[in-house]
Amino acid sequence: LLEGEGAVNVAGYYIHQPILAARPDAVSAVHVHTGWGTPFSSEARLLEPITQEACIFFEDHALFDDEEVQVQSLEAGTRIAEALGNTRAIILRNHGLLTVGDSVAEAVGSFVYMERVAEAHMKVRHGKPISAAAARFAQADLVSQGIGRSGFASLVRRHIGDPEIVTH
Repeated sequence: LLEGEGAVNVAGYYIHQPILAARPDAVSAVHVHTGWGTPFSSEARLLEPITQEACIFFEDHALFDDEEVQVQSLEAGTRIAEALGNTRAIILRNHGLLTVGDSVAEAVGSFVYMERVAEAHMKVRHGKPISAAAARFAQADLVSQGIGRSGFASLVRRHIGDPEIVTH
């Protein structure tokens, strides 16, 4: 909350502040309790490259495997930031997904894709992973295309219609 009425989400502050402080390259962090990401996080495992979209996160996400489901301190947020490291995303065990980006669009778009990948993992329990070489190739190609930003633009077109509303 930057201005106006409303309460500060203290747990949100405890999660986001240490991440943004530790990551000068990240101007935005997105964390939402979603229908697929939260249940997937209870499996306490990393995403596998079982779909093209999953390759976005290949070797570029982390797992915070801790009991800290109610983040009540900056110290807990600092542990999350340390686990995130320099990756684009983190799975918070029993809590959900979190992505970062060099823009709001990048962080939101990455989150949308990560949620879709979590959904694929929950629906396809024994999918054959894409090879590491193919996953790295797909990741490089998708990331070079600005996949997070394009995912955000698609989301805006679907739900708002006029992307100019959020870009200006």
